[in-house]
Amino acid sequence: MSESFHHTHPSYLELTKWTYANPEVVAGMTTRLGGEGVAPFDSFNLGWHVPDIQQTIRNNRETLAQLLQFPIQSWAGSKQVHGTDVYTITKKDIGRGALSNDDAIPDCDGLITNMKDVLLTAFYADCVPLFFYSPVEEWIGIAHAGWKGTVAGMGPKMIHAFEEKGVDPSSIRVAVGPSISGEVYEVDEHVIQQIPSDKRVPPYVFPKKNNKYLLSLQDMHKQLLVEAGVPERNIEVSHYCTYQNEDLFFSHRRDQGNTGRMLGFIGMKSNVD
Repeated sequence: MSESFHHTHPSYLELTKWTYANPEVVAGMTTRLGGEGVAPFDSFNLGWHVPDIQQTIRNNRETLAQLLQFPIQSWAGSKQVHGTDVYTITKKDIGRGALSNDDAIPDCDGLITNMKDVLLTAFYADCVPLFFYSPVEEWIGIAHAGWKGTVAGMGPKMIHAFEEKGVDPSSIRVAVGPSISGEVYEVDEHVIQQIPSDKRVPPYVFPKKNNKYLLSLQDMHKQLLVEAGVPERNIEVSHYCTYQNEDLFFSHRRDQGNTGRMLGFIGMKSNVD
């Protein structure tokens, strides 16, 4: 399978399969390159909730807004809690979480909207970014899922939220973005016991010694999305590993929690030159 996220600019990866097919779509995920910042947040941290200098984060966000040509006042973001709640962005939510974490949408890990000129955003540093796009009904979405969100069905719950808006699951495109890969994501028995029994086998789980396991969140997401009605042909899975690609990404696991955050984003512009 070919890579869907391409390093079209040093500071972000672009979901080119969608953006090239429809120039109105803006979608991708930032890297750790560019902007401002000192170790361990060097140099393009975009997450409010890490102990970085707030003005530096604002400056980095303004830089990204200029790169994407998507004004920061039109962004929308949430305070993520490793849950599976999905929130529909409407006009009153535009700007929430853009310039401060104080007014971000609370306790939410999934965002959807059918509004144009709004950029949905989410933070990552190993957890899985999920991007959603229905070119027929013109709905978009973004979700954040670590192991808790994955096994609790973050992906299927996003699909259900779209269905409630009248979107046919067979029309939805999903991209599983750069995250920690199954080659290096080691978990213990406690995590494995939370996983449905039919998913405790390869390619989702690979046993190691001393009650340790390797867990592929990406493969699990893909299967859960197929079970939720998304055609397999509509699902893209990135090969990028945030843990292994230290030059490109922050990694909570690799950096022992003391690190920055990448920003996943998706929006649709109403007018494209």
